[in-house]
Amino acid sequence: MQKSKKGVQWVVRSGEARQIYLPSEELKKAAWVSDPNIYAEAKKDPVSFWAKLAKEGIEWYEDWQEPYKELPNGSLAWFLGGKMNVSYNIVDRYYKTQKDKVAIYWEPEDITKTKARVITYSELYGIVNKVANALKKLGVKKGDSVGIYLPMFPEALISMIACARIGAVHTVVFSAFSKLSLNERLMDAKVKLLITADGYYRRGKEIDLKTTADGSLSGTSVEKVVVVSRIGRKATMKPDRDVWWDDIISSVEAYCEPEKMDSEDRLFFLYTSGTTGKPKGIVHHTGGYAVSAYWSTKWNFNIHDDDVYFCTADIGWITGHTYNCYGPLLNGASLVLYEGAHDFPAYDRWWSIIENYKVTVFYTSPTAIRMMKKHGNEDILKHDLSTLRILASVGEPINETTWMWYFQIIGGGRCPIIDTWWQTETGSILINALPGIGPFIPGVAGRPFPGINVEIFSDQIEPVMIKEQGMLLLAPPYPPSMFRTIHNNNERYKEQFRKIGGTQKYFTNDGAILYDESGNVWLTGRIDDVMKVAGHALSTAELENALTKHPQVAEAAVVPYPDEIKLEVPLAFIVLKDNEHGSPALEASLKKKIDELIGPIARPDKIFFVNDLPKTRSGKIIRRILKELVKNHPIGDLATLMNPDSIQHIKKVMGFPQSPRRGPVSIEAILLESPAKRKQSEEKKD
Repeated sequence: MQKSKKGVQWVVRSGEARQIYLPSEELKKAAWVSDPNIYAEAKKDPVSFWAKLAKEGIEWYEDWQEPYKELPNGSLAWFLGGKMNVSYNIVDRYYKTQKDKVAIYWEPEDITKTKARVITYSELYGIVNKVANALKKLGVKKGDSVGIYLPMFPEALISMIACARIGAVHTVVFSAFSKLSLNERLMDAKVKLLITADGYYRRGKEIDLKTTADGSLSGTSVEKVVVVSRIGRKATMKPDRDVWWDDIISSVEAYCEPEKMDSEDRLFFLYTSGTTGKPKGIVHHTGGYAVSAYWSTKWNFNIHDDDVYFCTADIGWITGHTYNCYGPLLNGASLVLYEGAHDFPAYDRWWSIIENYKVTVFYTSPTAIRMMKKHGNEDILKHDLSTLRILASVGEPINETTWMWYFQIIGGGRCPIIDTWWQTETGSILINALPGIGPFIPGVAGRPFPGINVEIFSDQIEPVMIKEQGMLLLAPPYPPSMFRTIHNNNERYKEQFRKIGGTQKYFTNDGAILYDESGNVWLTGRIDDVMKVAGHALSTAELENALTKHPQVAEAAVVPYPDEIKLEVPLAFIVLKDNEHGSPALEASLKKKIDELIGPIARPDKIFFVNDLPKTRSGKIIRRILKELVKNHPIGDLATLMNPDSIQHIKKVMGFPQSPRRGPVSIEAILLESPAKRKQSEEKKD
């Protein structure tokens, strides 16, 4: 037994590659699910399992005739014929039972300029009804597309729920996207009405959102623009098209009858980033999505009536949709919504929010955790984080070192870490350890959520053995929240499914290792982040995990580079702690660390010491940019970057800027600094 400072006890299994934490009886009693037999029960009949959950978690106007069906067009359907409304299940249901409970705590970035807001379920009910009526007054009907181009404040969530109330299909566009990115999405979705704002604050600066929105409308179907006054900025309003949010909702009735939606009616489109080509409009439907959002939130985060839940994901991404809006509010939870940057005005901003609102559940990305870890523990330890009882991560595999820091420093050794895997396409979390069951294995996500069929296949399309790496697949019946198509491109949708042994399976394009006989899954990153080095499959996540175990390393990103002999070689980008500088001796030390933990075959061909890595505003490393940089290719759209200045610094470190005496230096020339490469080059000349 290991006892934490806060009195929570863990059963710790040692003597393996990693320590394995098992929940104590105390933790099991607090969890909604604590009997591991639930996995076997759900596996026997997943369709009946989900049908039972659907009836228990969601209020339906009409029951369904058939729980699940795979359709001839390659798609699927859940709860066929069932009628419900997502908005009703959020605002009407909790208006009846807990109208005075807080639904949303909103924290502005600059509390000296804007007051924080507290919105109860009663107030949420009132404003959602009015916005729904306002949309109808402006001509929006069931099935119409509504664009939402808003930053992180309550009106974004309110707009989504109001659309769901009248049966409009919303498409939320990340507020940092450029006018061209917004235009592309508005056109593809045939958006009829756009909701935006005059602006917002980011790192103390005013961002003019309305001007960007105006510049995106050319060639679109947008007829009306609703503008929220966030910063009081003077905005150019086009007569007969633009209306202020406050003006339109003040002139409508207080109640809007919820539309009875078929379970398979569309709820929203969400576009993946267009930086690697035309964005994909992932289509999610009503009933199945609501069921998965409700239960995955309830069980994974162990949501109880007194919880305060804080997810740092932007509303423009799928995590923001499912776990910063629909999931928590379908459970009647109190959520914290934060407008600004994690480190503004100081590095302790998140910790002060947790302390102030007495947050119990905290959900963020591994990269964000590493960023916090990089700045040391001083800012953290001055805050009382004792209310936390669940920690969770999302977005990429979390390495063992970061997992342990998160567990010990943020959670005080008392909080289960829920390491979640899922995708925009799946709509909800599919793999993680349940809080009352575990086990919690540093760096290993856990088991598939009950009722989810996951398989891991090798390159030869055969099931892998334990500890072997392969491709992660989903087998039918697919999750209720699974996407139904790609908007305007069903052929592209069908390409992600293949028949294996007579059964259709969904290829996730993620790599995974079957960790043990219990079915725990270790995610290794995207398949294209698995390098083939001299015939060996090496995960970039595995190398990054090894590099971050070096005491001087704060962050690491590894990308492959083509090699004539080995096919690919790994290149590493390293951010050091405490503003330290790289050196040949440190590079040798890091390569030795790889030799020790993985083997010489995984040794990086070159290590670049940089000040920062390119990241999204949610803190996720954009490895695609690093891949293009090492090839000296055009990088593409940088609209989602939190730190665009990092690109020029990385280029300088790599030697790409023009020199008066010579042209751009190629990556091949840089790699020739490696003795192995020099020898290879000399042999080719001979």
